[in-house]
Amino acid sequence: MKSLVLLFVVAFAVGAYAQCSCDTMKWATCDGTPCECFLMVGNGERQVLNCTTLIPKCFLMKAEMYRARKGLSTRSIGGKPTETAFVDNDGIYDPECESNGVFKAKQCNNTEECWCVNSAGVRRTDKGDKDLKCEELVETHWLRLELKHKETTDAVDPDKLKAAIATAIEARYQLDKKFVDSIQYDKDARLIVVDVKKSVGDRKADLSRMAYYMEKDIKVLPLFKDTTKFEPNVGGQKLDLENILVYYVDEKAPTFTMKRLTGGVIAVIVVVVLAVIAGLVVLFLARRRERAKYEKTQVRELDEIQQALS
Repeated sequence: MKSLVLLFVVAFAVGAYAQCSCDTMKWATCDGTPCECFLMVGNGERQVLNCTTLIPKCFLMKAEMYRARKGLSTRSIGGKPTETAFVDNDGIYDPECESNGVFKAKQCNNTEECWCVNSAGVRRTDKGDKDLKCEELVETHWLRLELKHKETTDAVDPDKLKAAIATAIEARYQLDKKFVDSIQYDKDARLIVVDVKKSVGDRKADLSRMAYYMEKDIKVLPLFKDTTKFEPNVGGQKLDLENILVYYVDEKAPTFTMKRLTGGVIAVIVVVVLAVIAGLVVLFLARRRERAKYEKTQVRELDEIQQALS
């Protein structure tokens, strides 16, 4: 009898836990008895939610700002893997290479403008002149690949997805499948997020080659003579990939500064500063006019008093 009671209690607890979720907010954390769901906002405060209805927009915006500050994605999956991750915003250039094919730490592209790169050849500093110092070639040890596939007739099995992608990467790009650390899948967005990692200090495995070949396979034209596309086979179904975004995580954080801001952002900042200066000038002139009027009034009153006394 006691065993039956115990089983009933366990089953009830499991059922209650399974129901402890928030259907109207995917970022919510839910726990406790009774179940309570909340979002992290502000400086790490919990915003308790009523998940029986849509969440107020103000709470959602606060949650998005919190996640942005923490380097978290506002999507279900994907985004920066760490605060120091960055993407290649410069594209292809004519690099300087060592005799073994390794990038030189300092690149100038036959111009007077230079910058420092990581082992994947991606710029990791602001651009400077010929005197720019790049002390070392910093190694990229983690790549996050965000892949999007086209519509499929059959549902993609998430459980088979990692094995399929790891196998395809090893077969086509000669990178041991053990480096495929994890895979996330958002079926609604058709988004696959693949984390490829090696140990910090590892100088044998070159992750950048795999990423570059894969980008060409998906974005442009394959670099292989065999122009077969990179199409992982998931349970007998080939995934036709249509987009890729690569995040780079180096062993040392990049050193971008305000110079990295785009022209549009800089223009906005300039406009705001000029508007503030213009406002201060208008305020100063208005106060001067008011002061001049006050002084004229005082002089006129003084003259009237003197005339009255005479």
